[in-house]
Amino acid sequence: MPLNNRQLRFLRGRTHKLSPVVIVADKGLTENVLAEIESALEHHELIKVKLRADREQRARWAEEILAGSGAEIVHSIGQVVSFYRRNPDKTVIVLPD
Repeated sequence: MPLNNRQLRFLRGRTHKLSPVVIVADKGLTENVLAEIESALEHHELIKVKLRADREQRARWAEEILAGSGAEIVHSIGQVVSFYRRNPDKTVIVLPD
């Protein structure tokens, strides 16, 4: 389910107080890093991930995270990307319509 503009604005506002829960650096997107992102999304629904690389590599990593997790990008600023994926079993964040 794609997010509408109102939902994106709501989620962007919630990301301001968050700290990155996962940092992707020199070793890249390993299976352990992807598993940690998956776990964080399942528990928190809305997370920040710090991608420490050049712009092109950050874009590739963000696409890999999207493809592997089924999450959506809320926004991206510099090296930090915010992802959202609703947990159907235990909803943490109630989105506006």
